[in-house]
Amino acid sequence: MALQWLILSYVVAAEVAIAVILTLPYPMLLKKRIVSLVSLILNPAASIVAFAGFQLLDIYWKNEHRLMCSSEVCTTTERDRYEKSIYKAQRNGVLCAAGILLYWCIFRICKYHKDLERLEELEKRYKDE
Repeated sequence: MALQWLILSYVVAAEVAIAVILTLPYPMLLKKRIVSLVSLILNPAASIVAFAGFQLLDIYWKNEHRLMCSSEVCTTTERDRYEKSIYKAQRNGVLCAAGILLYWCIFRICKYHKDLERLEELEKRYKDE
């Protein structure tokens, strides 16, 4: 079951790298090419939102059906295992939320740059007239 979290962590790391690349100052020509490349990647990468959403639902379901170890009948090993599973679930929840949030940020940054480019072209046409 750790493979899905490994994949999600690599995707989130790639999203962080893309967000950093998009926000660095570059010359306009290079910035346009980077934004167009990332925009092409965004359509197939939208599946990360559904994947992370399903993982969040899985975390919620497992949390609702987890055996509680809060009484004095539990041994220290069982209590440690219970606390470790809670920490893992919290970490994975943060990872899923980060994946969704970073995808949204990248999408908005690309949309912002495209709108800015469109407005610059419109301004240039009005100046020419």
